[in-house]
Amino acid sequence: MELTSSKRKTIFDQIFKYFFLLIAILAASSIVFIIVFILIQGIKPFISTYPYIEGESLEKAKLWIFLTSTTWTDLNYGALGAFINTIYLTAIATIIALPVSVLSALFVVRIAPKWLSIIMQNVVELLAAIPSIIFGLFGRGIINPIVRDFAKIFKIQTAGGISGLSTVIVLAIMMIPTITMLSITSMKAVKKPLIEASLALGATKTQTDFKIVMGGAKSGITAALILGIGRALGEATAVSMVCGNVAVGPNWDLFDATRTLTSTMMLGLHESSGIQYDIRFSVGILLIVTILVTNVILNLIKKRITRYDRA
Repeated sequence: MELTSSKRKTIFDQIFKYFFLLIAILAASSIVFIIVFILIQGIKPFISTYPYIEGESLEKAKLWIFLTSTTWTDLNYGALGAFINTIYLTAIATIIALPVSVLSALFVVRIAPKWLSIIMQNVVELLAAIPSIIFGLFGRGIINPIVRDFAKIFKIQTAGGISGLSTVIVLAIMMIPTITMLSITSMKAVKKPLIEASLALGATKTQTDFKIVMGGAKSGITAALILGIGRALGEATAVSMVCGNVAVGPNWDLFDATRTLTSTMMLGLHESSGIQYDIRFSVGILLIVTILVTNVILNLIKKRITRYDRA
């Protein structure tokens, strides 16, 4: 018996439904697998002992020292300093990247001629697709010397420009394309009648741009900020190339070398073994918790903004 057109559509719908469900399950399972693997590896240093010298054993890492010590050395794996540095540098990078990104998006959507707007959008998309290692090389070859020469003006000694300031600049450059792209999309989604009504009521173009366009895109800008901060917190390669990885922290001096959670995980990863290798997964757990808590806080802020706009 030949199937009718409606039945064929129903069968195809069911096939695609279960196909996409399978893809979703595979994606979710891979994330769960990665997290479970990191948890297992990251807990081992605190419950196992590791061979150190023939006939002896290295004492297992102490969780309290890991969470409260500001010094990272063999036998004293303290991640607090790197954690504070990570939050500190990411916060400064965000303060730089957010206004630059939002104003750039506003220029593209509302001010720039159409031909220039298209060019700028393509450039931003290209920047967002550049691998991290390229930003790291740019930071190492361009930003570090600039920071070094800038520090010399104030007679400040730097390790060839390797510093917290270089790290901040690299992170800000990496955040800007992501935040700008999503901000452009959010601003374009603001309904045209709202903009026309604002202008009709006597508001200037600048007032309309800032109050109606940016105001209407606040929720999307917040979502862009969440993704931008997430990229900054999780960046490892580029940061490792410009931060210096000092053993003691936190370091508040932007002209001095510093260390982050991700650079701690990257440093000597391929040359390490035993507890020195597994403790990096412990840092990974701390980084995951940091990103999750940050995302929860920012999402709560986003919900309050959305609720306020609806009210």
